[in-house]
Order: sequence, then C-alpha cells, then structure tokens
Amino acid sequence: MMRAWALPLLFIGCGSLVAAVWAVDGSVAPAVAVWPVFALLAVVHSPLVFPRPVGAVEARELGAVDGRPVVYWRAGCKYCLRLRFRLGRDARRLRWVDIWRDPAGAAAVRAVNGGAETVPTVVVAGRPYVNPDPRWVRAQL
Repeated sequence: MMRAWALPLLFIGCGSLVAAVWAVDGSVAPAVAVWPVFALLAVVHSPLVFPRPVGAVEARELGAVDGRPVVYWRAGCKYCLRLRFRLGRDARRLRWVDIWRDPAGAAAVRAVNGGAETVPTVVVAGRPYVNPDPRWVRAQL
C-alpha cells in the first residue's frame, strides 16, 4: 500500500525542499510558484486520480454479470495515467483493479503476461489486452 504513495510523497518532499531553499535565498515568488507544480505532480501520480479500485475476484464476478471491462493498473504507471486521462468520465464505467493493493490482481496480470506485471492490462469478455489504445477501450464500453 505504501509504495503507491512513494512517488507522490517524493514529489511533495522535493517540491518542499526546492521551495524552502529558494525562499531562504530570497526568491520567495518562485518558491511560492514552484511548490504547487510539485503538488500537482504528486496528485496526478497518486491513486486519487483513479476510480475506486475493486478486488480482482469481485471485478471478474461483476464483469461476468454486466460485461464491463476490467482494468488492472498500478499507481505511478505512465501508461495507466494515459489510459485514465484519455478515457475521461468514461473511466468510471470500468472496473479498476490496483495490482499493488490486490495480490489476486497482480497474479492475474502475471498469468496473462508471461510472469510480468505489465499494466494497464484490460480484460474484455475474458480476453486480456495489454496497454490498449484508449479509443479502443472506450469503444468496448
């Protein structure tokens, strides 16, 4: 759970350090301007930008009932972020499984990717697709 927050905390720490050094050197305006940039980077790379994750077992069961795709992802993955942002509001219609929170989700991803935890892995109708085009994913909805 903590590793999902490691990168955001690093952004906050670095931003705070840079802002403090600049403020001590007398450059208060740039210090005040740079910290929000680092804070924004922290938020974008945090699990907060993704819809509420569900467990892999629950996602598979619900997906079998309503046919919605399941997305296996992890925080800090630039390809997962790309998929999430390009889907926009449609992202809420998918089932999102955080492989760093759910060992069953990580095992499912490793099973279809030859032992690698390659994300995003999208499962549509029981068939996995690794790092699919966001337009294709939207069309599956």
